[in-house]
Amino acid sequence: MKRQKKKYSRPQRPFDKARIEEENVLKEKYGLKNKKEIWKADAAIGRVRNQAKKLITAEEDEKKAFVERMQKKGFKTEIIADALALDKEDWLKRRLQTIVHKKGFTTTPKQSRQLITHKHVLIGDQIVNIPSYHVSSEEEGLIKLNITLKVVENKKGKVEEIKKSIEKESKGKKTEESVEGDK
Repeated sequence: MKRQKKKYSRPQRPFDKARIEEENVLKEKYGLKNKKEIWKADAAIGRVRNQAKKLITAEEDEKKAFVERMQKKGFKTEIIADALALDKEDWLKRRLQTIVHKKGFTTTPKQSRQLITHKHVLIGDQIVNIPSYHVSSEEEGLIKLNITLKVVENKKGKVEEIKKSIEKESKGKKTEESVEGDK
């Protein structure tokens, strides 16, 4: 099996204060796990920009096809210049974690990340447990939560556990009373 290449590159200046502060703001705003996710978004936007640069001199059909692909991915592009103006925040806005939060399913981005990783989010009929999943504009309307079934199962499980613990406690009390009565 062939080894995968890294999908990002580390910053050239690791202790640049301005960059670190900017990344901390983005990390909190989008509820990211670590800064590697920001670097991945930056690399992905870099790839899109490189494609757009190559298409500047291409034919109109190729340009239209590129713009349509970008619109399907959920980016607001009308012409190739709009694709060149994209930045890493535009990519982070299209992540499943961010969209679940923006739709109002959760109160914080970190909470939406937890719901996704615990397999409570569906796109159509498919469970998606990857917070960095890039949601296309077609899939955005199909996002829904799958919590009701889990809550019912958990409540039943808890009720059974409570009954078992009550039975154990009542048996323990009976044996203590019988020991005290024998004295």
